[in-house]
Amino acid sequence: MDQHRTRQPQRRTRPGTPPSPRGAVAEAASVHRVPPAPVRRVPPVVDTLRGLPNPRFTGIGAGLFATAVMVFVAFVDELLFDGAPFPYGFMFLLVSAVTALWVREADLVTAPICVPIAFAVGTIPIAGGTGGFGGNIMAVVTALAVHAGWLYGGTLIAGLIASVRKIRQMGRRQLARDVAAAAAANRAAGAGAGAGAGARTAAGPRRAVPRG
Repeated sequence: MDQHRTRQPQRRTRPGTPPSPRGAVAEAASVHRVPPAPVRRVPPVVDTLRGLPNPRFTGIGAGLFATAVMVFVAFVDELLFDGAPFPYGFMFLLVSAVTALWVREADLVTAPICVPIAFAVGTIPIAGGTGGFGGNIMAVVTALAVHAGWLYGGTLIAGLIASVRKIRQMGRRQLARDVAAAAAANRAAGAGAGAGAGARTAAGPRRAVPRG
């Protein structure tokens, strides 16, 4: 006797049947996908600078660092160059730049403030004042007046570097807000497309009602 083979019924999709909600959500997600950002090539100099030590000082730490370095430079200048203004002033420019680079972003405003104080404290060993406390104060004031060009130059360098870092920080924050807003808009668009496809699937195709 021939045995009838049982076949599993296969699901056939009607030509007028809309796609499932999962397929609609996948298509919506693929349509609203954000293209990847282009990769920028970093110059070799930037890579070298990134490999250098990059500490982050607070405002007080940056002031203490600049003051300690300038006092040390003043003693070395007095010992080797008899208090010559050029070595001290040139090192002050470097210390001002390093201080503005190493202070943390929350305390950028302190960089142009602490470097003039460090310059004034550092001039005490090389001022050459005599006659007690008053004589030393007058010698420091005279040294500040004589070295005013170096003082203004270092303060300007620190202010420029701090301003550039502040502008870059604001740009990064704005970019992060834009990316977050774009991602939220894409999620909302994908959810709306999925909800619309689900509603159309639940409603089903319309059938014509025969007239009697």
